[in-house]
Order: sequence, then C-alpha cells, then structure tokens
Amino acid sequence: MPKLSVIVPCYFNEENIPVTARELVANEVNFPPEVTFEYVFVNDGSGDDTLGALRLAQAEYPGRIRIVDLAGNVGSYNAIVAGMAYATGDCLAVITADLQDPPELMARMYSHWQQGFKLVIGNRQEREETGFAQIMAKVFHWLMKNLALRNIPDGGFDFVFFDRQVATEVLNLHERNSNVFYLMVWLGFAYVNLPYIRRKRQVGKSRWTLSKKIKLFIDSLMAFSFVPIRAISVLGLGLGCIALLYGLYVIALKITHPDEPAGWTTLMVVLLMVSAFQMIALGVIGEYVWRGLDAARQRPLYVVREVLG
Repeated sequence: MPKLSVIVPCYFNEENIPVTARELVANEVNFPPEVTFEYVFVNDGSGDDTLGALRLAQAEYPGRIRIVDLAGNVGSYNAIVAGMAYATGDCLAVITADLQDPPELMARMYSHWQQGFKLVIGNRQEREETGFAQIMAKVFHWLMKNLALRNIPDGGFDFVFFDRQVATEVLNLHERNSNVFYLMVWLGFAYVNLPYIRRKRQVGKSRWTLSKKIKLFIDSLMAFSFVPIRAISVLGLGLGCIALLYGLYVIALKITHPDEPAGWTTLMVVLLMVSAFQMIALGVIGEYVWRGLDAARQRPLYVVREVLG
C-alpha cells in the first residue's frame, strides 16, 4: 500500500493548527482507499504555543501525526528539509500550515505520481491576495524565470508532490542558502504543472516579512544563476571602454588646447562612478564568498530538539 507523507512547516501557527489538521485528515476521502497517510508537522522554533497545538492535534488524530520540533528557527526551507529527513512515505507533499494552498489538489497530484511522474507542481496561477505583496511575488518569479531557471512554471510555487527518490536526491545535496523547491526542478525530472488560485489567508498573521523575501530572492538567484557575477564583468568591460575613450579624449584635448584647465566636475563624476561600481562588485562577490564559507563550515541545516510520534 502506498504511503503519503505530508510535510507541513510551522512558524507561529498556533491558531492554524486545529483547522489545518482537520482539513488535511478530511481530505483523505479524495484518495483511493489503499493509500495510508502520515503528517509531518515541523515546528520551526515558533515563539507561540504552536507545539502545544500540535500535541493536541496529535492526540486527536492518533497514529497520523508526527511532530519534528526544531531547537531554533532555521527558516521554512530548512524546516522542509528536516521534514523530508523524518518522513517515511513512498511519496511526499509539502503544504503550508495556513491552508492558502488547496489540500484537495493533492488527490490529482497523487494520480499523476501513479502515472510515473516524480514531481508534480501546484502552480499559483492567480492569487486572492492583492496590493504590494502580489506585485512583489510576480516580480520575484519573473526575475527567477528569466535570470536563473527557465524551466520553472510562471507564477511561482511552494505546493509540491514528489517521489521518495526526489526527496533522497535533495537530502544528498546538503544545499545551504538555497530554494528547496527550485532544487527539485533543477534535478531534471519531468514534472506536471497543475495551476490553481492561491487563497487569501483567513487565520493568523503571516510572518513572511519583506526582509525574508529579499533574502529568499538573493539566495535563489545566487544558488541558480551566474548572472550577477557575469553582470559585473560586462559592466566592468563597458566602463573600461568608456574610460579608454575618455582617456583618448583627454589626451587629444591636451594636445590641441595645452592651456585648457582640467575639469574638476568631470573628474569627480568619473571617480564616483568607478567607486560605486567597485562597491557593488565587492558586494556581489562577497555574497558568493560568504556562501562558499557557509558551505565549507558544514554546520547542520537544523537541530532537532525532539520527535514525537
């Protein structure tokens, strides 16, 4: 009998847990009767009583829920990796604890997995969210598709269904400061894309802050693209050509007008432009160097306090 492990990263989701657990268990009726279920809730160092809510859910649905309680907050992607490590299913799914992604879509994902697809992606075609958050999300995924991974679906995704082999390959990579969902696509397995409308959050408050979104964008871009470092090379070459032309102009001006005073304004503009480029270049190179250092230290992605169930 195939076993499905549903991984749910949790961070300040005390109010969501009762609703999420109930909806996930109720969704089992959409699957064939031979499928068995395991729900791996990963508490990512929450500062509220998320762990207490998970314990209550575990008591309400005995034998179904496994709790992986991390010692500290390591980010949702590392929490998902921890969930993969402790999941025991033949196939796995990742869904957020706020239920903005529809659990009922997992039954369709499962049918594609049975057909032989190692990866099935729930793609956010539209969002019920509006305003700045929606604009930021569209810009982020457009940039990633055009600068890093061209084979990712439009609109972004963090609702996936995948084979045990995919989970094993991701765990073997030991990637740091990366995007676990993009890693699944990067592996190269053929995938099915199922579009859906992302719901507006109904319970609780999102902890997905602007600073975390910016870090995710930088991590994703640096992990899957050489565009930033290549852009430095191209810009440096362009500035070098401009400097050469300007140098020839200054020499010609000195020959034709030997008494012409040097241009202080021009000198300052060139100095500021070159200095700004150098600082930007050092910043981008520093990002790559820091990631290399972080990988060389080989610190664990997460530390598990205890596993319940």
